Amino acid sequence: MSGKVVTRFAPSPTGFLHIGGARTALFNWLYAKANGGRFLLRIEDTDRERSTDAAIEAILEGLSWLELDHDDQTIFQFARADRHVEIANQLLAEGKAYRCYATAEELAEMREKARAEGRPPGYDGRWRDRDPSDAPEGAPFAVRFKAPKEGETVIDDQVQGRVTFQNKDLDDLIILRSNGTPTYNLSVVVDDHDMGITHIIRGDDHLTNAARQSQIYEALGWDRPVFAHVPLIHGPDGAKMSKRHGALGVDAYRDMGYLPAAMRNYLVRLGWSHGDEEIISTEQMIEWFGFDALGKSAARFDFVKLVNLNGQYIRHAEDKALIKAVKDLLPHLPDDKRPPRALEKTDWEKFEQAMPGLKERAKTLLELIDGARFLFAERPLDLDTKAEKVLKPDAKARLSALHEKLSGLESWTVEDTEQAVRDLAEELGAKLGDLAQPLRAALTGRAVSPPIFDVLAVLGREESLARIKDQAA
Repeated sequence: MSGKVVTRFAPSPTGFLHIGGARTALFNWLYAKANGGRFLLRIEDTDRERSTDAAIEAILEGLSWLELDHDDQTIFQFARADRHVEIANQLLAEGKAYRCYATAEELAEMREKARAEGRPPGYDGRWRDRDPSDAPEGAPFAVRFKAPKEGETVIDDQVQGRVTFQNKDLDDLIILRSNGTPTYNLSVVVDDHDMGITHIIRGDDHLTNAARQSQIYEALGWDRPVFAHVPLIHGPDGAKMSKRHGALGVDAYRDMGYLPAAMRNYLVRLGWSHGDEEIISTEQMIEWFGFDALGKSAARFDFVKLVNLNGQYIRHAEDKALIKAVKDLLPHLPDDKRPPRALEKTDWEKFEQAMPGLKERAKTLLELIDGARFLFAERPLDLDTKAEKVLKPDAKARLSALHEKLSGLESWTVEDTEQAVRDLAEELGAKLGDLAQPLRAALTGRAVSPPIFDVLAVLGREESLARIKDQAA
């Protein structure tokens, strides 16, 4: 197939954008980018009962958060129903489809008979070659595609290799229901053809659909796209992905504090690899991505790996970029996950100043926000259990000495405060930790924080001394 590469992502808006769909979108986006092509979005909303505006919004939001931008306008499949019907009628006129008057009861009998004989259920072709004059007058009918009954349908798949289907095993599928609405396999073929799709990358649960769709392409005399069917994602135990494994909407990962770049990096390695590379930038993905490195076996989703990878991205991210990521996340969070109050310009400046110490300990944006809570806490601070244990009477006495020592400083730099605390430890014959731990508890309300002298610098002289005094003996 010559010409420019065009890929597509075609979700059904019956729920959130789940993790498998996000990976499919990513693979299609990457292949288009890697080949200087276009990536299109089609919403397959023909199931009117189950398709919802909320699901469409969730899909668009999820793709936007993952930064997977599509070219051209979004196509809505239902809006193209007249075109699908036109092609069904063309097949009918050319003798490549036929009217089927089988009743619901007859179809149920066929299924029951197949079950009794140990065969997969399928239509028995009773109206395939029947004279149209036999049709009961005024009776409803479906339109079925006249599938070839002999030979094979072969898919030369970019991931699965050569996959062969015996045509006798593929029955005549319905392309127009009795109410006149088109069905999935017809609509997909027509849309992919009209959109100029050259490559279809999707889950291997669509392999049989690929065979059926190939037969429709053949009947219409249209070029088939290149198929690449990727294995599905499993949980860490090898079982089919479920909610307990992480089969959540992409928005849930956003709300858990993952970075889009880390999510893309994690998703791309679920089924694709480039040597032993673990950290892969988006630019590298685009440069390296191809079908040759897509695996045939199911990938396993592992939350621990995702969390660790996200932590690496946070540690290496620019401080300003993390502040923006936190600002973008806050509107999606419940109150108990947000800072204790609305942050003003000076608060954000303080947050950014503290970021180098905060991001060393955080694996998600939620941990980053939680780690920064002490910056915006009202005095007197609420102490957590571990901080309370640290602040015993002797520790409180040391805080009094620290307050006096630090109050005398002329300049409030990290170096000056550290030197003052070290000098006091020496004067008291104590270890540095004997002063640093109570100081941390007094300043942050916790037993764990960024480096304590960075904390003093970020909080500033006035606030630091006031917090120390609150907890001193």
